[in-house]
Amino acid sequence: MDRNTIIGISLIFVLFVVWQQFFVVPEARKQAEAQKRRQDSIALAQTRQDSLAPPAQVSDSIVPEPAAVEVPSTVTDTQRTATYGAFADAAQGEEQFITLENDLLRLVFSNKGGRIVSAELKNFRKISEDERKREVESPLLLLSDPQDKFEYILPVNGTANGAVRTSNLYFEVQQSDNTLTFKANAGEGRFFEQIYTIEAGSYKIDYRIRMEGLHTVLDKNVQQIQLEWVNFLDKLEKNTQYERTYSSLYYKPETEHYNYLSYTADVSKDFSDKPLKWVAHSNQFFNSSLIAREQFAGARLEAQQFDINAAHLKKLRSELLIPFDQSASTSFAMDFYIGPNEFNRLRAIGYELEDVIPFGWSVFGTINRWIIRPVFNFLSQFIGSKGIVILFLTLFVKLALYPLTYRMLYSQSKMGALKPQLESLREKFKDDQQQVQVETMKIYRENGVNPLGGCLPMLLQMPIWFALYRFFPAAIEFRQASFLWATDLSSYDVFFRLPFEIPLGFGSHVSLFTLLWAVTTLIYTYYSTRHMDMSANPAMKYMQYIMPIMFLGFFNSFASGLTCYLLFSNLLNIGQTIITKNYIIDQEKIKRELEAYRKKPKKKGGFQERLEAAMKEQQKIQAQRQTQQQSKKKTGKK
Repeated sequence: MDRNTIIGISLIFVLFVVWQQFFVVPEARKQAEAQKRRQDSIALAQTRQDSLAPPAQVSDSIVPEPAAVEVPSTVTDTQRTATYGAFADAAQGEEQFITLENDLLRLVFSNKGGRIVSAELKNFRKISEDERKREVESPLLLLSDPQDKFEYILPVNGTANGAVRTSNLYFEVQQSDNTLTFKANAGEGRFFEQIYTIEAGSYKIDYRIRMEGLHTVLDKNVQQIQLEWVNFLDKLEKNTQYERTYSSLYYKPETEHYNYLSYTADVSKDFSDKPLKWVAHSNQFFNSSLIAREQFAGARLEAQQFDINAAHLKKLRSELLIPFDQSASTSFAMDFYIGPNEFNRLRAIGYELEDVIPFGWSVFGTINRWIIRPVFNFLSQFIGSKGIVILFLTLFVKLALYPLTYRMLYSQSKMGALKPQLESLREKFKDDQQQVQVETMKIYRENGVNPLGGCLPMLLQMPIWFALYRFFPAAIEFRQASFLWATDLSSYDVFFRLPFEIPLGFGSHVSLFTLLWAVTTLIYTYYSTRHMDMSANPAMKYMQYIMPIMFLGFFNSFASGLTCYLLFSNLLNIGQTIITKNYIIDQEKIKRELEAYRKKPKKKGGFQERLEAAMKEQQKIQAQRQTQQQSKKKTGKK
């Protein structure tokens, strides 16, 4: 590892730090928002599902949630009619729970509101840690928090508050095979209906609403019905920090590419006049998505962050506008996906839904989706262990990048061949470092050696490295996949626990993969640089050994799949370097090549010559300054 390689690695480290900071909320900002979030959480915990909170007037735009109004169970029929209008009879009843399931999903519904109150993914488990930091498994549930909401705001005529929330209505239930129908009657053959159908082998639910005769019940001026969906994301992974980072609310405008709300800041966006195709409330590896067969007329989306020690990750709110044309019979069809972030499954649904998987933007996401992921899936067809697949994936990447690696090693070998000449320069001009640098650049130019030749190939490999940085914590294939001592390749591995917390992201554990990566990096560095002359810049000699230590804190809490990859990469690097330098690159041929280049007539100009001229000019200026200083001293003595 020569000086240029170290420069390249330093650049990578700086970019990694900048990249990481992009996803981290400044500490001052988090402290300022902490008190507000606690107050909001308390208020939300006190708000029950049976609260009635319609706005005074309902318009075509999205309305804010008003204050709750308790409606006692002992109210008279007159009072109930005043509150619920035509839906007064549906406002009384007893809550019941109904189950609908297939081989993948177990859905629990409530007749109060006709909504899903729990969705269990049968093939997945939630991982948490107890007080002794032992991993504990439990059923993986989505949409199961008591504070969650999924309700329609119906602008019913004649009601005291101008609207009725379906979460306060008791729906009649009819079940037929794999279909559940919830009907809220409004009298005289009028009703609001929700229909859920689930097929075997699918996480997708056919979801439709029907409104029969409600044009005589609802406000004549309203052309849209508001659906309010509030979701408190549960903590499903061991590494809460990264799960929190990669969880967000995604959405896709009808005529644009997908987008998402901030990973790290409280944010809301208003699309009241912009049609949307779908919205997705997504954890790191799972999502609940509502996809319109046609389109939502508009939406207002909001994401609220909770403190790392809070019970939930985030609160996501989607207020969606459903078209209502005031006809006697109208319906609106949707697909409700509740399941894992599996690329092929989401892609089969269409509309770019697979982009909820946080593989990254631009070239990094493209590399992950269409190069790294297909290669990984291909290898997984033949290899059962995900760790061994990572080994072969590393080998594939190394072979693909070997032409760049060869150029870097060849450049190192050319500079190594000049080491005796450079050492003689340092001996000759040991008291004049500037002259050493000038003469060094002159030797490089005369021999046709580019001192930056080993840096460019490393920079060209950076898109692959950044892509892999996003791939391992995003690909669900690594979730809870064990390898050697690591129990979950999508999270950090634990070699032993510390009785204290180390700041700067290190945590209270030690990752063995990270330690082995650091050790092999030091070994590779020593082997690569033992023939290099670094006497001109001794700081570089120590910096190359400090770099792995600096990265320890960064990788210690990262996905062990990545640190496992980096360990394999180091081992292959050592093997590549030994084989290439000793058996592929002809060192004698390099010496002959350098000699031949020295004898060739040289063209004037070029970067190295300009650099050498600039150094000579700088040397001249410094010599003049020294002469002036010496003259001043002599004048002062006289």
